[in-house]
Amino acid sequence: MGQLVDEQEVQLYDVAVPDWPGEIDFYRALAIQIKVRGGSVLEVGCGTGRVALQLAQESISIVGMDISPAMLTTARQKSHELPNVRWVEGDMMSFDLGECFDLIIIPGHSFQFMLTPEDQLACLNCIHQHLAPHGKLVLHINHDDLCWLGGLAEGRETDFKLKGEYHQDTMQGPVRAWTAWSYDARTQTASAIDAWEFIGEGGKVIERKESAPKRLHVVFPFEMKHLLARAGFEVEALYGDFFQHELQNTSPDMIWVARAQKQ
Repeated sequence: MGQLVDEQEVQLYDVAVPDWPGEIDFYRALAIQIKVRGGSVLEVGCGTGRVALQLAQESISIVGMDISPAMLTTARQKSHELPNVRWVEGDMMSFDLGECFDLIIIPGHSFQFMLTPEDQLACLNCIHQHLAPHGKLVLHINHDDLCWLGGLAEGRETDFKLKGEYHQDTMQGPVRAWTAWSYDARTQTASAIDAWEFIGEGGKVIERKESAPKRLHVVFPFEMKHLLARAGFEVEALYGDFFQHELQNTSPDMIWVARAQKQ
C-alpha cells in the first residue's frame, strides 16, 4: 500500500482487497526456494500483511515494509503468533534497512504510486541496494486496457462503479464499495476515488464516505523494461498473470521478475 490512510480506511482495505488468482502460490514457490537456502524475503508496500502473512505461515523469514503506521498496526495485530515476520515503517523511495534480502516483492500495483521517473528510479535503486547477490525482484503492475484508458481520458466511464459488498467485524452492517476513475494521458496518471456506503436496517444507506484521490502511474511494458535497466536490473521473465502465461494484449497484469546486476 503506497499512501497514508486513516484507521477506518485500513479496516475497509483489509477486508476488501483480495488475492489475485494464482498470486500466493507464485510468491510461495519463490519464497520456499529462498527458505531452503536460509534466505529472507522483503515485501515493499505490505499494507496490512495480506501477502506477507501467508508467506510467513510457511516458516519463511519475511520483513514487511509500509509507509502507513495504521496499516502496520493492523499487520502486527494479525501476526502476534508468527515470530518469523517483522514489520518496519519506511518509504519505498528512500528506505535503508541495513540488510540484504534474497527476494524482494512489490505486490498489488504498489509500485505505481511512484508517479515520476525520479521516484521510480529512487525506489528501484533502494531495492537494488537491498538485494543479495543473485537476488530477485518481483514487481506486480497493472496492464491497463488502452480502450478503457482512452474512455477515461475523454471523460467517459468516470462515474462511480460498484466494486462489491463487504462485512467488517467492527461495523454493524455491510459496506458497499464504489470506485470512480479518471485518467490524464499527458502524465500517464490514473486517479481513483473510493467511496463506501455503510448499510443499516432494510438496506438503507446510513453513511457515505469518500477517499481522497488515489493516483497511480500507468506503466507501459517498454517503459518498465527501460526503468529496470537504468537501475541495474536484468529482466529474467515477464508474465501476463501469476500462472506464468506470456504477456498478451489482453493480459490483466504484468509480473516482472528481475535480477540485480552487481558490480
